[in-house]
This record gives sequence, C-alpha cells and structure tokens, in this order.
Amino acid sequence: MGKLLIHLTHGTEAPTQADRAFLIAQTAIKDGHEVSMFLAGEAAKLITNENLDRQHGFGPILRDYYNTIIEGGGKIYLSKMSCESRGISLEELEGKKVELAPPNKLVELSLAADSTITYG
Repeated sequence: MGKLLIHLTHGTEAPTQADRAFLIAQTAIKDGHEVSMFLAGEAAKLITNENLDRQHGFGPILRDYYNTIIEGGGKIYLSKMSCESRGISLEELEGKKVELAPPNKLVELSLAADSTITYG
C-alpha cells in the first residue's frame, strides 16, 4: 500500500474542505494506506475539543474522523507556528494524539509520501 500526506490549511471558515480532508484520510486508512496529515493555518484550530465535537461540511462530527484516523495508525501533525500565532495552548491539545511540528516536518513528510493531497 502507499504513503499519503494530506496537507490542510482550511478550518472552520471552509467547513467542507476541512471535512473532506479528514474523510479522505479516513478512507485511505480503511483501504490500508499509511496516512499523515499536516494541519497548518486555520486548520490547526480543528483539533480543539470545540471543533472536534462539531460537524463540518457534510459528514459526521470531526471527532469521528479523528478517532478512526488515530486508531488506524494515522499521524496528525500541527504546525507549531500556526498554533502559537492562533493562541492554541498545550492544554487544548492535551490528550490528543497529535504532534506539534516545525515547517521542515512538512518538507520531510512530503518527500517521504507517495502522493500528497492539499486542501488549501
């Protein structure tokens, strides 16, 4: 199976794009692919409890996608700079299986992936 990177920069201001990125990640995991997501810009806000527990776009609540992605071995990286500039605290991320990452992590993930899908 392949390695897929999904790079998402939209958040609640573009709910369908946010929802679709998580749907594609979930679908790829269910199909047996290795999936990494890199959330930057407004997308970093999606991992807060308030947003995980809301429906975005046309699918289920985001937490359902998140849980499937994590349980299926998917990795979710949040832009550290995006979190800092948007006031997302470590307390808001506590208990979440996400990793704060610098820009070079996105480069590393891009080079390691067989394919990259960008929602930006």
